[in-house]
Amino acid sequence: MSDQRLVKGARSRASIARHAADVASVEGLSGVSIGRLATDLGLSKSGIATLFGTKEALQLAAIRVARDVFVAEVVTPALAVPRGVTRLRALMERWFAYIVDPAFPGGCFRSATLAEFDSRPGAVRDTLAGDQEDWLTFLTGELEKAADLGEIVCPDPAALAFEIDALLCAANTARQLGAESRVDTARAIVTRLLTEAST
Repeated sequence: MSDQRLVKGARSRASIARHAADVASVEGLSGVSIGRLATDLGLSKSGIATLFGTKEALQLAAIRVARDVFVAEVVTPALAVPRGVTRLRALMERWFAYIVDPAFPGGCFRSATLAEFDSRPGAVRDTLAGDQEDWLTFLTGELEKAADLGEIVCPDPAALAFEIDALLCAANTARQLGAESRVDTARAIVTRLLTEAST
């Protein structure tokens, strides 16, 4: 019975955290609260509080869920193809697919929440900043691998990663505003950047 309760608790936590991520993608992490989620999900406040303890813990759980979804939909499929330009192109295609057919109602979770907490010290900001840094480090690493293979010429992979990320975030904003043509524009620019870098 104890094991069954643990499994049920884990499932409940996962379901609540996923809904918190959905809410945060639209209303920001500030819109995530124990009371709000209790109302949305038809649960008691005390039940959610028992599972998460605080609003901040709930916000952090939402960030972890969003990271897991991003990795599953964008990073992991790209890692299945060979390193170099082929993987970079696969990574970009997965990212644009993630923008065009978003996993969260508010589009890319990271794009939706970073600006909200970039000036607020604390665990939520630190976790969001760490997640963003991990993504940029990963993208930089993939550019470096392509350069090491001789498939691109990239004197400053970190700068190119930053440029590509900025375009992807802009594309997400355009998609959320209904400006689909600008998503295509961003895609064309990213393609051009990779093509110009290719040897």
